Amino acid sequence: MNVLVILIPVSLVLGGLGVAAFLWTMRHDQYDDSEGNAARILLDDD
Repeated sequence: MNVLVILIPVSLVLGGLGVAAFLWTMRHDQYDDSEGNAARILLDDD
């Protein structure tokens, strides 16, 4: 049971870091290019 005292705060901190990273990517417009390089490889515009 003592290990839960350590693991629960660690998991909350890691979850908070994940949410903060997601919010940072949303604010810096990381998802605005829906036709990025991955889609441009598949399309042949020649």
